[in-house]
Amino acid sequence: MTETISVKVSNRYQIALPSMARKQLNIQAGDRLLVDIQDGMIVLLPQPENYADYLAGLHKDIWQGVDTDAYLEQERDAWLQSSSND
Repeated sequence: MTETISVKVSNRYQIALPSMARKQLNIQAGDRLLVDIQDGMIVLLPQPENYADYLAGLHKDIWQGVDTDAYLEQERDAWLQSSSND
């Protein structure tokens, strides 16, 4: 969105989403939105239907070139060592 649009809060504390935002995010009547408060701002996000699919591949660039099996093995070893030191 390149411009800021003002919406009014009704006496029932409701707002109407501007058509530009609805079209750009393909939000339909009945869709659910997540409400997140960040640094004094309200952020509305479309709620994913399936969180596992939504999060799949998140931060995949961080794991490029990393042997994930070896990493997990190192973490498990560290957990075992820390629990045996208790």
